[in-house]
Amino acid sequence: MERYVCIHGHFYQPPRENAWLESIELQDSAYPYHDWNERITAECYATNAVSRILDGEKHITQIVNNYARISFNFGPTLLSWMEQYQPEVYQYILDADRQSQERFSGHGSALAQAYNHMIMPLANRRDKYTQVLWGIRDFESRFGRKPEGMWLPETAVDMESLDIMSGQGIKFTILAPHQAGRMRPSDDGEWEDVSGNRINTGRAYQVNLPSGLKIAVFFYDEVIARAVAFEGLLSSGESFAGRLAGAFSGEDDQPQLVHIATDGETYGHHHRFGDMALAYALDHIETNNLARITNYGEYLEKFPPEFEVEIVENTSWSCAHGIERWRSDCGCNGGPAGWNQAWRAPLRQALDWLRDTVAPRYEDTARRYFKDPWAARDDYIQVVLDRSPESVQQFFSRHAAHELSPYEATTALRLLEFQRHAMLMYTSCGWFFEELSRIESVQVIQYAGRVNQLAGQLCGDETEDHFLDILGQARSNIPGIGTGRDIYEKFVRPAMVDLVKVTAHYAISSLFEDYGEETRVYCYNVTSRDYQTSVAGKSKLAVGWITITSTITGESADLSFGVLHFGDHNVNAGIREYRGEEAYQAMLDELTETFSRADFPEVIRQLDRHFGMSTYSIRHLFRDEQRDALDRILESALSDIETAYRQLYERYYPPMRFLADLGNPAPKAFHSAAELILNSDLRRALSADSIDAERVKALLNDAEIWKVDLDREGLGYVFQQNLTGMMTGFMSAPEDSDLIEVLIDAVALAPSIPIPVDLWALQNTYYKMLQGVCPEFQARAAKGDDAAGHWLERFEVLGQHMAMQVVTCPA
Repeated sequence: MERYVCIHGHFYQPPRENAWLESIELQDSAYPYHDWNERITAECYATNAVSRILDGEKHITQIVNNYARISFNFGPTLLSWMEQYQPEVYQYILDADRQSQERFSGHGSALAQAYNHMIMPLANRRDKYTQVLWGIRDFESRFGRKPEGMWLPETAVDMESLDIMSGQGIKFTILAPHQAGRMRPSDDGEWEDVSGNRINTGRAYQVNLPSGLKIAVFFYDEVIARAVAFEGLLSSGESFAGRLAGAFSGEDDQPQLVHIATDGETYGHHHRFGDMALAYALDHIETNNLARITNYGEYLEKFPPEFEVEIVENTSWSCAHGIERWRSDCGCNGGPAGWNQAWRAPLRQALDWLRDTVAPRYEDTARRYFKDPWAARDDYIQVVLDRSPESVQQFFSRHAAHELSPYEATTALRLLEFQRHAMLMYTSCGWFFEELSRIESVQVIQYAGRVNQLAGQLCGDETEDHFLDILGQARSNIPGIGTGRDIYEKFVRPAMVDLVKVTAHYAISSLFEDYGEETRVYCYNVTSRDYQTSVAGKSKLAVGWITITSTITGESADLSFGVLHFGDHNVNAGIREYRGEEAYQAMLDELTETFSRADFPEVIRQLDRHFGMSTYSIRHLFRDEQRDALDRILESALSDIETAYRQLYERYYPPMRFLADLGNPAPKAFHSAAELILNSDLRRALSADSIDAERVKALLNDAEIWKVDLDREGLGYVFQQNLTGMMTGFMSAPEDSDLIEVLIDAVALAPSIPIPVDLWALQNTYYKMLQGVCPEFQARAAKGDDAAGHWLERFEVLGQHMAMQVVTCPA
């Protein structure tokens, strides 16, 4: 009997980008990271790229790329983010697919995915087709090959979607066993009812489609998958391996496949160190010849389907009620007692109404610019992947109905953008969780807001009012939040952006950041034509004019601005169209002259006169820059507060310590001072160029005495970043004997303090040095170089503190 094991990870995050800025703004809930993509990458996507295999003493013996030995898919929108913000991890994933082709008989382990995780059975045929096509095109552009398999979001399946996938060359997909209805041998034997998880998951099956096409389906082992995802099986890599190997049937002499599919985030994000359990299990199975590790493409080539299966349509892996989780109050993920998900239905109804209302308007308007508006939409993915002028021009050469003027080209791109957002608004996470006001649901409503905005501008359709009437029927579970309409007004409308608002952001942020003549503000290019500043004490005036251009649509404008900053959080800014050199110079001279007399009330009146009553303030900065600006503005105030608290803390430390020694609690005022000062001092100590271990321990001792709440996660992150920087510097200058001693002292401190410190990045660098730098010193030491010999000794000590298995450097 031939035994095969395949583990599939579905790695996915919903698109989180602001619909107008094409960038993820600061998400405080992901602290200490900038956003959830960054956090989950650190906890899962990166760790699986360089996962550890430990020996019996918990020393690292190997660092491996898990992706090269499993089957996996990544959401296209996640990979797009990763390519820009985590390029090293992104490259590991691409490399893994190439390595898997060498390992698995030419079959890559990466699968494509329907583009933005839309629930396919709930989509219309046109969207299904585009989602499949965009998923394939995105995959081809990244992995350099055609995909063999495609992941269906939430494994939500219907025959039409499978037909479209097969028509686009997809050979197989993966489903849950309860999605199988009945089966029979491919030679037209008797049908057998296998509903209710009764199908044999150890083989591939064939689905015959209405068009006459066919597609293979693998039904994963749901019992083991559940144990991995929800029952703690990843607490032991050996147990994980044993569970997989123990699933083979001893009574069947045919080739058998044991395979599972779970969210990829299971391996590290949902279960810390889950990536290591995965790495160990795969290594254990191979090393002990328990089975052969394979992927679906290789197994399908070796063992084509011998049985036909009928699927149960409109089902999924994550809803016991089919696909109701994405359109009704089915009870899945109900949240706290008393909550409901009745909001799901009106949310979907509002989006369906919006989609169906704007589609014919899009088609009618787009015919002025495109030979076939829907063929243009299907091919627009090439522009999404490459927004260079050359790529856009090539796209228009294929699809434009005639040679487009710059204005027509911009209009055409804006039409395609509102179709892109009309698909993004169906991202499945908008319905998945328990509450309408969660960031995932707000995100899809934001995409709908972008559709409303563009539909109004391009087609003259005022869709927003009726859309909000329907959305208003969706009600939050949280008192005070209100309805979907309230969420739209509170979270979506303020996020809406046009060229004027981006210019306001540029003008205000220019007070705190030096922009050059050319700069990028999110997805907008800004060219400064003139920029003049005047300073009077703490106050500052800036006047300028710019050319601002959207990198997405090419929309452009010349705008002038004036902004007055009083030195605190009060800022007044005005924006208007550029009216020519003479008008601009007159405005500049008048504002500058009045400001030079420190007549600030008159400056404000002049701003109102020149720019109108629609003024802007720090409230209008985008979230990241707003936080940075406020940090700078409040820096002096916070320093004064810290000084006052430090005086209190140091002055009253002796009597308070005496009080504590007698078993009495510290007064609240002193406790508050101690909490601020100790957190602040620890942050400085852990981010210093050289770590004073005794100082850190003394501060932690005081924190224990006063029972203060430490920002352990934030402090651990600061220490981790500092150590990573040190290690990177050491790799760049390995001869620096002082630096290795500083590193040894700092790394030795990490396990002895009650602050979580992740040495993952340091271990990666150490492993690289072990393979690349260490042999050079070993060769020098063999020739009698005492300094090299000493370096090897200290390098080994450093590795021991990092839990690396280092007997000697590799020859």
